[in-house]
Amino acid sequence: MSEGTRDVAISWTDSEAAERRLRKRYAAERRFRLYGVLSIAAALGALVLLLGSIAVRGYSGFFGHSVTLEIFFDPAVIDPEGSGDPSVWARANYESLIRTSLYAEFPEVSGRREKRRLRGLMSSGAAYELGDTVASDPAILGTRRAVTLPISDDADLFFKGRVALDVPEGERRLSDAEVGWLQTLDERGMIQGGLNTRFFTSGDSREPELAGVWGSVVGTALTLAVTLALCFPLGVATAVYLEEFAPRNRWTDIIEVNINNLAAVPSIVFGLLGLAFLLNFLALPRSAPLVGGIVLALLTLPVVIIAARAALAAVPPSVREAALGVGASPLQCVVHHVLPLATPGILTGTIIGMARALGETAPLLMIGMVAFIVDVPTGLTSPATVLPVQVFLWADSPERAFEALTAAAILVLLLFLVVMNLAAVLLRNRFERRW
Repeated sequence: MSEGTRDVAISWTDSEAAERRLRKRYAAERRFRLYGVLSIAAALGALVLLLGSIAVRGYSGFFGHSVTLEIFFDPAVIDPEGSGDPSVWARANYESLIRTSLYAEFPEVSGRREKRRLRGLMSSGAAYELGDTVASDPAILGTRRAVTLPISDDADLFFKGRVALDVPEGERRLSDAEVGWLQTLDERGMIQGGLNTRFFTSGDSREPELAGVWGSVVGTALTLAVTLALCFPLGVATAVYLEEFAPRNRWTDIIEVNINNLAAVPSIVFGLLGLAFLLNFLALPRSAPLVGGIVLALLTLPVVIIAARAALAAVPPSVREAALGVGASPLQCVVHHVLPLATPGILTGTIIGMARALGETAPLLMIGMVAFIVDVPTGLTSPATVLPVQVFLWADSPERAFEALTAAAILVLLLFLVVMNLAAVLLRNRFERRW
């Protein structure tokens, strides 16, 4: 460097203008970092706010209250002819046994309207539970037992502190008399609170205190099983052919473009396809996990193909060249060398696609999986629903108690998604190889 050039460089770096430019550059870099930190903090804050609001609303859905009553299992009511036939026991008027026990607790209640309100504190499912008790233990006939029975959703909300007592009686679901009866039962130690096991073991119900997610959980598992059984082998086979064996020509380009386009098609279009072809043309059963799984498989298949192709393309060419160089056929090269190395990426993409299928609602609404399903599905053709649709149904219910159940079902759905994404991360970390 000449002496004149060195003088210009020194004067340039030592000048006040250069120092101002450096300060502006450093200030811009600090602002950029600050904006990034603020963006991350805002995103985390929104996520915490969302999950927190759902958790606060759904927490009470996992718990419930019940009442313990002294029930006399009167043979004159349950089996008046002494036949000993379980079918006769199933048709017995168990509600009369509950009424008798309640009236004994509150002998001062005499009016017809007051008695109806007193009976209304009990859930409609209490009579069925008495019937199940007799069916499981016939020796209980003629005895008096303390039986724990569910209370109504309004009574349950009262013990959860969701009934405002500082408003006029006409604006409440519970009258002053009903509130007094509930408080009396609580003071006598007859009210118990605890985990709402029905939420985890029963299907849907019109009564919030009897509704559960087990039916939709089983329906979700069956639907996703059909989806995985269809989209995984077909998606991987298609990706292997397109990436490893398909000739590069116009037809292959058209297929690839259409696969990419299908990945962006709105999900309700697949629901219309399932409605027109699977239900109307093939006459498959409506609201069945089989049909729902096929529709979700069509929705997930492009995602699996794209993810599998990306995983196959990430395998270094040297692996193929080495396998072919020692005499392996192209098929042996792919099956024994390329495919095992691409498996982590394929599994990760498949699980992410399945997680997307788990959260879909619109295509399943089109094929009738929005139906009210009480019984837990027992097979692929049984009527069923899935968790997102169950959330949709409960969110549209007018009963206030369904609000907590809706949030609780969302938490169960989020747990499913977290488990699936965690499985994807673990599989990737377990089998991933760095080149």
